[in-house]
Amino acid sequence: MKIIGIDIGGANTKVASSDGKFVDLHYVPLWKETSLPEVLRTIAETQKPDRIAVVMTGELADCYEDKEAGVKGIVDAVENNFDGDIQYMGVSGNFSREVPNPRDLAAANWVASAKLIGKEVGDAIFVDMGSTTCDIIPIKKGKPVAHTTDTERLANGELLYEGILRTNAAAVLDRVDISIGSCRVSSELFATTADAYLVLGNIEEKTYTAETADGEGKSIEEASRRLARVVCADLKDISSEDVEQIALAIKEKQIQEIQNGIREVARHHHLDTVVCAGLGEFLIAEACELMERECFSIAQRWGKEISKVFPAYAVAKLLEMELEAE
Repeated sequence: MKIIGIDIGGANTKVASSDGKFVDLHYVPLWKETSLPEVLRTIAETQKPDRIAVVMTGELADCYEDKEAGVKGIVDAVENNFDGDIQYMGVSGNFSREVPNPRDLAAANWVASAKLIGKEVGDAIFVDMGSTTCDIIPIKKGKPVAHTTDTERLANGELLYEGILRTNAAAVLDRVDISIGSCRVSSELFATTADAYLVLGNIEEKTYTAETADGEGKSIEEASRRLARVVCADLKDISSEDVEQIALAIKEKQIQEIQNGIREVARHHHLDTVVCAGLGEFLIAEACELMERECFSIAQRWGKEISKVFPAYAVAKLLEMELEAE
């Protein structure tokens, strides 16, 4: 029996089989004329799964009137393109073939990840940083004990709305120290965090899957040009050292935000060990090292590619476990 898990986000659709042999990630911005149905159809035709396990966060995309409409739109796309048995996991952590209350499925991908970590690792703080957001989930007695809505999680340090690729640099920084002194930043969308990590060598050009702020390419020079604009400059106005300093400032600020979130969750739930996953594993690991806090790597346990799509892998694996237990 072939089981695949699908995590449909606002920007990315992640896919993995329960055996970990198939892993895929598609940049599918739902707020545009979305290619989600075509992507799902291709997955169905090439993988021919017997069972499909689904989690989502894309219902928040502003192409939908509200979350109910978003969940319905995503469910319809899945149902119209797969013939196998489809089950959804919501915030309860249970599987269901029906969708009695659409809000139960909203922003629930972290539940699958945390449930699997609870079974495989035990009590910990699960931190998953992707292109757009960072989840910081407390797990106690093998189960996630986080709040169930994104708004509640934002209020309690369990969700940071910033990621490795898509976050506006101006949403991370308000000032930056460059050669002429402490400089305020422009509030325009001139550069994103992907530009910073590309310049610093933390990601490669192929990892930069999101769109660029100016619609141009993804070379280090083009990323540097975008970072210079953050202080209303170009590459004739400031040096390469200044550009690197802007990139470092973005990285340092994001590390601080991760540390603050981990401390807040650790304090509330009396947890020590961190489990890190996602495209931003490197940043979480560095934050933990600076805090002298133990950090368990999903990439080392399951592989780097699975780490990037961990909610999809987790929901597939959990469905497989449930079927084996029947």
